[in-house]
Amino acid sequence: MSRYVPDILSKRWVIIAPSRVGRPGINGKKHVCPLCSGNESMTPPEVLRYGKGDANKPGWTLRVIPNLYPITDFHEVIVHSPSHTEGSVENLPLSQVNLLIKAYRDRYNFHRTKGQVIIFCNKGELSGASLAHPHSQLVVIPSQINLDTLSREPLNNIVDENNFFNVYCPDFSQWPYEVWIAPKKTGGFFGDINDEEIEDLANIQQKIIKQIKNIHTKGKNKGEDFSYNYYIYPKENWYLRIIPRFVSRAGFELGTGLNVNVVDPAQAALELKGFDKKMTKVLEKLKNR
Repeated sequence: MSRYVPDILSKRWVIIAPSRVGRPGINGKKHVCPLCSGNESMTPPEVLRYGKGDANKPGWTLRVIPNLYPITDFHEVIVHSPSHTEGSVENLPLSQVNLLIKAYRDRYNFHRTKGQVIIFCNKGELSGASLAHPHSQLVVIPSQINLDTLSREPLNNIVDENNFFNVYCPDFSQWPYEVWIAPKKTGGFFGDINDEEIEDLANIQQKIIKQIKNIHTKGKNKGEDFSYNYYIYPKENWYLRIIPRFVSRAGFELGTGLNVNVVDPAQAALELKGFDKKMTKVLEKLKNR
């Protein structure tokens, strides 16, 4: 059972969850993956299933199960696909990303009256993922718990847009190449998203993660595991925040609570747009004059 411990002065909370210590870790050891198709008996009974076949049997294309090592009373694992290696958002067929976001909406709405529903994904070893098989998680936190989560940032440094969403790098970005996807319509909750908006979100989320991966591949992080986190803001005026794990937090950040971002968000937005090459060519021409 988890415990919520408050810090009276800062009004921040800590969750004491001893059950989390038993989680498996990503390492070089070979082990049977409980999230792969055929291993359904290794997980708790599914609470949502898309695809064919009987419950808790192979044939699914996406499934949701309770977490064996919960942070809170309601904690679920959303398995992106049966594929152990190609189930990350950037690798999935777009139709599967669409299905994934539909599952997010379904489970968000199932739990929304129980508390604050936060949906997040840890991809890669540097992100804190404990299983290599791509998956997301949903956790419900009691409404009375104050979450130290950012409200939607002003729209600056726009990277992309489509009918329903803006993609941008906020001036307040705390991480290099951090990107936010925000609905053009303000004031709503994530659970209110309709099917047409889901299609737009799936398209633009996959597109921007691929662009971030391209920067990772070409940059100094080449050869390292491509890791990132994203989460969906649980409250009104929602957004989806993507945090590439190009750097780690060190003593200064941990000791002061101040984040040091080594990439200007304005420059990050230009690179994500693909303007960095064009800018380089212009600068080279100016130098040669």
